[in-house]
Parts: sequence; C-alpha cells; structure tokens
Amino acid sequence: MSEFVKEISSAELKDVTAKDGKVLIDFFATWCGPCKMLAPVLDKVAADEKDVTFVKVDIDRNVDAAEAYGVQVIPTLVLVKNGEAVAKQMGFMPEAELKKFVEQ
Repeated sequence: MSEFVKEISSAELKDVTAKDGKVLIDFFATWCGPCKMLAPVLDKVAADEKDVTFVKVDIDRNVDAAEAYGVQVIPTLVLVKNGEAVAKQMGFMPEAELKKFVEQ
C-alpha cells in the first residue's frame, strides 16, 4: 500500500468524509485488473495533491460503503467535498484526467 493512499473500512470512511476538505475515495477490488492499473496513477497524483485525502475502500470487504455511494462498476472514484459527494467517475483514468477530476 502507498504512503499517500490509505486503505480504510466503511466505519473509517464515515469519519474521513465527515471532515471539511476534499476526499477522493477509490472503490476497488483486489481481483480487478483496471483497479490494479489505477493504483500507481492514484499514488502519483496523491503525492502531488497535499490538500486532498486519498483513500481506498475494498468493495468485497465493505459492501455497505459501496452501496451507500452507488458503486456498480469498479474502479469507481468519488470526490467528496466537505462531507458531500460532488463527482463520480468510473473506470481507469490516466494521470492528467485524474488530476483534473481531483482539482474540480
């Protein structure tokens, strides 16, 4: 796991998203190929974006969190600002596109 992107549980997710600021949630599964491709891209962007909290949630171990955010495809990225989900993107994203997504 990355030093910039922390894997968390459903309970931890509620605490993290309740705070002010931006949180990028990566809903993933260990068996998902595109999720594995996204991981190093996410790490690179997370290293540059110091004002955003980056977290990963395993959908197989945290079904309730995935359902709460309406995740139907993985990977799914959800951008939360001040406790409210403001954007959702499904599938792999290249670095430049991911940076734009996080900076919105």
